[in-house]
Amino acid sequence: MNPLFLMILGAAAVLAPIQAQAAESCQGTPGNGNARLILEATTMHNAVGEVAFTVYPDDKKRFLAKGGKLVRARVSAASPRACFWLKPGYYAIAQYHDENSDHDFNRTLFVPKEGFGFSNDAPTSIGLPSFASVRTALPPSGTTVRMKMRYRR
Repeated sequence: MNPLFLMILGAAAVLAPIQAQAAESCQGTPGNGNARLILEATTMHNAVGEVAFTVYPDDKKRFLAKGGKLVRARVSAASPRACFWLKPGYYAIAQYHDENSDHDFNRTLFVPKEGFGFSNDAPTSIGLPSFASVRTALPPSGTTVRMKMRYRR
């Protein structure tokens, strides 16, 4: 047998489990036209607690509304990355740094106590960002969305 063919065959055998493992670590089901959406939080102040990533459908009325989410993942703040298999299209994404791991976005009357962020690093100088400013595309080829974590302490 051709040594080059054997080398390629060996590499394929090694890569197949890695690819399967990557697919299994994502919420949802690969295939059926789904694309992989990877979410990453950047500029974290520390690695304490969890990061919650919430994905909303392309519907302004559901964005940040109670019961409006499409999917959510909670991951360790030490490795703030989540993955989903979703249909290509448009989504809105919110994240927060749940430092005390109480599954609640803690805030005072006027100021968030925990870090937060949105897709497109939408500005939040006064109030919440507009739906249009956080709306982001998931192409059929998949994408990675990196979002800055903002703190207002």
